[in-house]
Amino acid sequence: MSEKTPQDVLKMIQDENIELIDLKFVDPLGTWQHLTVHQSLIEEESFTEGVAFDGSSIRGWKSIHESDMAMRPDPNTAWIDPFMADKTLSLICTILEPRTGELYDRCPRAIAQKALDFLQAANLGDTAFFGPEAEFFIFDDVRFDQTENKSYYYVDSAEGRWNSGREEAGGNLGYKPRYKEGYFPVSPTDSLQDMRSEMLLTMAKCGVVIEKHHHEVATGGQCELGMKFAPLIKAADDLMVYKYVIKNVAKKYGKTVTFMPKPIFNDNGSGMHTHQSIWKEGQPLFAGDRYAGLSQMALHYIGGILKHAPALLAFTNPSTNSYKRLVPGFEAPVNLAYSQGNRSASVRIPIASSPKAKRLEFRCPDPTANPYLAFAAMLCAGIDGIKNEIDPGDPLDVDIYELSPEELAKVPSTPGSLLEALQALEDDHSFLTATGVFTEDFINNWITYKIDKEINPMRLRPHPYEFALYYDV
Repeated sequence: MSEKTPQDVLKMIQDENIELIDLKFVDPLGTWQHLTVHQSLIEEESFTEGVAFDGSSIRGWKSIHESDMAMRPDPNTAWIDPFMADKTLSLICTILEPRTGELYDRCPRAIAQKALDFLQAANLGDTAFFGPEAEFFIFDDVRFDQTENKSYYYVDSAEGRWNSGREEAGGNLGYKPRYKEGYFPVSPTDSLQDMRSEMLLTMAKCGVVIEKHHHEVATGGQCELGMKFAPLIKAADDLMVYKYVIKNVAKKYGKTVTFMPKPIFNDNGSGMHTHQSIWKEGQPLFAGDRYAGLSQMALHYIGGILKHAPALLAFTNPSTNSYKRLVPGFEAPVNLAYSQGNRSASVRIPIASSPKAKRLEFRCPDPTANPYLAFAAMLCAGIDGIKNEIDPGDPLDVDIYELSPEELAKVPSTPGSLLEALQALEDDHSFLTATGVFTEDFINNWITYKIDKEINPMRLRPHPYEFALYYDV
């Protein structure tokens, strides 16, 4: 795909008579924010100097006395937003410090750019490809509340197996996927085919290269769309488009979507298995004659991922809910090992006949991750493995869940909570900061924010299930 220039975008605005430009950027927690401006405010200089805005109200960013910031549109991200009544051009932005014009150290997209710059400066490769597989649930209804005297959540889906005995308008037809048996059934059990098709085709109109879609394992409307792998920043941009399109198409159908890893008890959660590889001058560097057809570079990359995995999870699995998915028995990769084709390992090497398809798949991440931060952190860990020739150990080519307790005790496991992951990040982050990709300020701010705004509020509140356990003591 050819690169777009600012002049290309300005010509597109003029030729297609576009009056409104929507400038989108991602906050540290991975949520898109946006500002819509009239086309008269976008000039060629806007693509270098940026468009000014107040950053003091963005989570984890500026204080009010230093709130001026600038968002710089990337001309390569131009697409017509399909969900706005008036024709509107969408542009994804990177955040700048307006006084210096430098990349803002807390901007996730800027951090992703620095990770790519570090790869190239290390002369290890010129392109890092990432292919995320983000799963999600489509619900008909969601309600939740938390006050001083009550706490609850409620989700529902016409597909939910729990509704097999419900009286329904026109009669209950009974086509509801069994728990853990939602993978690949045809209609009428899969009731979401047409909606997913619209999601996939709408993504394509927004510039995402699409591949497939299907129902996922869990009951209650778990699904996945497939998009082609892409260079790091493009892959992160595509994932943001993916979430945006899926949520808005579902809204058209009167449905709601969540990317929470574990919204349903006792069934499979939603992960974001992430495929990755490094290339140089158009050649794949992860193909070789070692285990599973990998190169020594790829094995060292895996060594870096496995060594730093506990700290990585602070970015790849950044919610308290993430660790309700990372438990044994639900196809979740809780053991830090690698294997060819074994989906119970946290790092899997997919079977691929072509050297260009040779890659590794890190299976721990989930879709609450900010993709720019998660991809950048994984790349830094992999590069650390390559530079320091970190041995990943022997592969584990057995079903990890069939190992004896004695054998399993020898296999490292993922952190059991977000707090444990943050503690690991606090102890092990030089592979992120020594590269200049992440700053100490960003790491400290991330840890403090997560503890103060997420972990401590969860600690303070009674859990509904505690009443079942302890009310009558």
